[in-house]
Amino acid sequence: MPLEGENLSFRYTKEEWVLRQIHISMEAGEVVGLVGPSGCGKSTLGKLLAGHLQPTEGHVHLDGVPIPPGIRNPVQLVLQHPEQAVNPKWKLRRTLAESGRIDDNMLAELAIEDEWLNRYPSELSGGELQRICVARALGSGTRYLIADEMTTMLDAITQAQIWQSVLRWAERNHSGVLVISHEHQLVNRLCSRVVEWQSSGN
Repeated sequence: MPLEGENLSFRYTKEEWVLRQIHISMEAGEVVGLVGPSGCGKSTLGKLLAGHLQPTEGHVHLDGVPIPPGIRNPVQLVLQHPEQAVNPKWKLRRTLAESGRIDDNMLAELAIEDEWLNRYPSELSGGELQRICVARALGSGTRYLIADEMTTMLDAITQAQIWQSVLRWAERNHSGVLVISHEHQLVNRLCSRVVEWQSSGN
C-alpha cells in the first residue's frame, strides 16, 4: 500500500509557490526521513500528504487511488506543538475517542496514565500531551504516520520513549513513518532512507 504524492504544488492564494512539482513515494513498513532547513516546505508537504491541506496542483494517492473524503484518514499527522492539535475545551478522553476505539495496549506502551484522560489539555505537560496526540494518531486504520518535528520540544528521555513506541507500532502493523526534521542525527538514527531537501518553491 504505497503512499505517493504526484507532482504536488501548493501556494496560498496568489502568493509565490511554497511547493512546486514535488514527487514523493514511500512503501508500507518504511521509515523515511525528510530533512531540510526551516522554511523549505517540509511541513506543508506533510499537511498535503495527511489531507490537512489540498494541493493547488497534483494528487496524493494511497495504493494507487485518491484517499476518499469523509472517512478517518489512514495518513495521520503529528505536529511539533501538541497544544495546537487538540480542542482545549475537551477532556482528553474525548480527544482520544476521535481515533475510534481507545487501544489500552498503546496507552500503556506510551506510558499514558488513565487519570490523564480525565484532564483538560492545559493540565498536562507538553510531553504528556504529545503522548496523547501520538496515541490518537496511531489508532486503528492508520497506515502512515507523518511525524513533523514531533519530538523536537521534548526532553531526551521522552523523545526516546515515544520513538521506540512508534517504531514498534510501525513494525507490528507494517505501517510507514515519514520523519520530518531538521536534525540529521535523529533521522539517521531512526530511518532506513533519508531524503535531503531544499526549498522547491519559485
